[in-house]
Amino acid sequence: MDIIKSIEHEQLKSKIPELRVGNTVRVHVRIKEGNKERIQVFEGIIIKKQGGGLNATFTVRKISYGVGVEKTFLVHSPLVEKVELVRVGKARRAKLYYLRDRVGKAAKTKEQIGARIEDREITIKEEFVEEPAAEEVATEVTEAPVEEVKEEVVETPAVEEKAEEVKEEAPVAEEKSESAE
Repeated sequence: MDIIKSIEHEQLKSKIPELRVGNTVRVHVRIKEGNKERIQVFEGIIIKKQGGGLNATFTVRKISYGVGVEKTFLVHSPLVEKVELVRVGKARRAKLYYLRDRVGKAAKTKEQIGARIEDREITIKEEFVEEPAAEEVATEVTEAPVEEVKEEVVETPAVEEKAEEVKEEAPVAEEKSESAE
């Protein structure tokens, strides 16, 4: 099982957009036609989200020339270039299948008044910074701590001496204030 999870983890995108049912989105999809590659935009309402992990999908519905068109996209697909939020919709259900029966303005969700249109992203995995090779790390570790320890030993008595000097000066200042009264 660990092998499968590690392979899936490699395929996951590091950041995915925050998708909610009822929102109107623009999905930029990479399409290959022969040798050419282009990006096509599909704009519509998210009517359902489903699955989790690598298999997570969302379905977007739009009406094109009077005909309802639905497309299901994989969230972690490399063909999905980006997802833009156009409108924040108000939905009280997890699946908006009832929009399939509606026509015209009734086929839209109500807009949340005062909602900010922000393209929030959820971080799934953080990118790691590559560390130097093991041989380089081993040489640095053996040399560096020896020098640091010597410096720390030298610094600690000086700090204690300064603290004693401050303590000695403080009572003198109090005695002067008493004599001034």
